Amino acid sequence: MATNLEFKARCQSFDSFYPRLTDLNAMHRETVYQTDTYFYVVAGEHRAISETCEPRLKLREIDEMTEAWLIYYERPNHDASRYSQYQLCKITEPSTLKELLTAALGIKTIVRKQREFWMFNNTRIHLDRVVDLGQFIELETVFQGQTETEAKEEHQHVKTTLHLETTNPVAVSYSDLVMQNA
Repeated sequence: MATNLEFKARCQSFDSFYPRLTDLNAMHRETVYQTDTYFYVVAGEHRAISETCEPRLKLREIDEMTEAWLIYYERPNHDASRYSQYQLCKITEPSTLKELLTAALGIKTIVRKQREFWMFNNTRIHLDRVVDLGQFIELETVFQGQTETEAKEEHQHVKTTLHLETTNPVAVSYSDLVMQNA
């Protein structure tokens, strides 16, 4: 499975982040609307990270695209930066797969959001407006073509440049927050 280092925080406004993203030389890639349908999943015996990680399976549909992504991931619920192990699969018939997974596993919850997607080297920076939850900033530093130490340094550089030490960290998935609000 692939690995990244993640951090998520709640924020009141994105306004202060735009000049900092410019200082960082981050590139705006796109703004999309995503619907993540989370399914019930039982932990297998070969956990990627540890027994304390809740496995999650979601189907991510983007805008009105005919393609989607099936995403399985394991990540501990910590409010500090944490490792995530994940697998992605591009889906060409999302409505058919959604029906199949709904019948087989059942829908746990649905998360809808607008995501501004920025990039700095191997770090994805997401400015998310999540329906019924508010605004969040999320970092995902992908371990790709660099050592773990280099990835950690890049991740910390982005956190420092964006002043994320002044934000309210979030330990859980958007799916957990939506379910808590229900």
